[in-house]
Amino acid sequence: MDAAPTPPVTLVIFGATGDLTRRLLMPAIINLTRERLVGEDLHILGIGIEPGDDEFLRGRLDAFLDHLSGGEQTVKDAAWESLRRRISYTSGDFTKDDIFLEIGKRLGPHANAAFYLAVPPSFFGTIVEKLAAHRLTDESDGVFRRVAIEKPFGTDLASAQALNARILAQIDESQVYRLDHFLGKETVQNLMTARFANMMIESLWNSRYIDHVQITATEVVDVGSRGKFYDATGALRDMVPNHLFQLLAMIAMEPPNSFDAEAIRNEKSKVLKALRIYTPEEAKTHGVRGAYTAGPLNGVELPAYRDTKDVSPDSRTETYVALKLYADTWRWAGVPFYLRTGKALTARDTEIVITFQPVPFAQFRETEVNRRLPPNRLVIQVQPDEGMSMEISIKTPGFSVDTTPVSLDFRYADKFDIGKTTGYESLLYDLFIGDQTLFQRADGIEAGWAAVQPFLDIWAKDPNTPEAYRPGSMGPDCADRLIERDGRQWHELGVLLHRNGKDGK
Repeated sequence: MDAAPTPPVTLVIFGATGDLTRRLLMPAIINLTRERLVGEDLHILGIGIEPGDDEFLRGRLDAFLDHLSGGEQTVKDAAWESLRRRISYTSGDFTKDDIFLEIGKRLGPHANAAFYLAVPPSFFGTIVEKLAAHRLTDESDGVFRRVAIEKPFGTDLASAQALNARILAQIDESQVYRLDHFLGKETVQNLMTARFANMMIESLWNSRYIDHVQITATEVVDVGSRGKFYDATGALRDMVPNHLFQLLAMIAMEPPNSFDAEAIRNEKSKVLKALRIYTPEEAKTHGVRGAYTAGPLNGVELPAYRDTKDVSPDSRTETYVALKLYADTWRWAGVPFYLRTGKALTARDTEIVITFQPVPFAQFRETEVNRRLPPNRLVIQVQPDEGMSMEISIKTPGFSVDTTPVSLDFRYADKFDIGKTTGYESLLYDLFIGDQTLFQRADGIEAGWAAVQPFLDIWAKDPNTPEAYRPGSMGPDCADRLIERDGRQWHELGVLLHRNGKDGK
């Protein structure tokens, strides 16, 4: 069934002149316009601190889209020209009343509105309080008012709880759309379908058949110009309680009783609440961290993380983290979840690897088969080349019983024309139609922070710097030791990409 167009709505973007708006939001809205999922009744009101009028913002976006398309009319087409006329701009201080009075005048009392906070986290609470104080979040007579909030949502458990309390004192949870752009990826959304629409998968989806799960999100790029932000954040805060835990929740959740948004979010929150909370001693042995050194990366000489601009020379912030976690549920009892994420590594690779239990060897007792048959694996590639691969063993041709591993691969680009999407298309569409399935709920956010808080606490007191690793490597040796002491190994970064002829960079 084809998706229906969104209802009339005004998208109010706080931070409209920023990188997120230019690079991700506007291309996504153009794509939705091309697909006729938004129409002439979508209006965009940009809010920024820089002085200017409507044409100022339109010109900014024109220049960026020209750069994005290399001067060709591949981005700036009829869809953009139609959308361009419906973009307006007003400037002002997010902390003052004037800008909110102006927004009220432009919207009026009967317009649907979605307020998108593409601003630093320090503004989240203030903007929501100002919107509520000026009655801009009031809903009545079929009029909706929604607030979309980018990550990071808090910096630890206490700050996440405080921010949730501050926001929910002003608006209802049904109006809050906490974004995680990983959930806009086609493969991530397909996880539930792959599990629940295929009995041969779901029947094996438990501790009896699954040995362990690996969830990886690595990048080739270094910290670059984001030194000030990153040194106050680090790899764990930046990626684990949001991106990686959302992937974990979709892998480990119980089947919902329907595909209703709340039913799905209930099951995801149950998983996050079931994550084992470690003692300080347990946290020391279940988590490791690293920071990249100076060295060559893709033909460029990279400075060490601590020599990066705006990074403290004695920084103890990590650029790599690996954790071993447990979800204490009946389905997953005893199954470890290994998570890793980092920068300046050998490949850009976001994947989930389900490793199944090894087969019994009684039937091979009288053969020449190697007693260490590789286990079956299901590899779910989230980005950059979305797809899935099932690794199985088959007999090699010949008279002896020898086996070799083979892969049954599926790539979305081979089967479907998914075009050049940003991952924000489905998130914006769902924001406009009011579907919260792909958005995080307050209790899930807090449960995620609770699970990583023991690591934050012990590392805050640890006088040692994170273990060094070379740019372009798989990460620090301590990550290998974390998984190898259990008799397991990390899945090679980018292996599915290389098999598909990609370089993973």
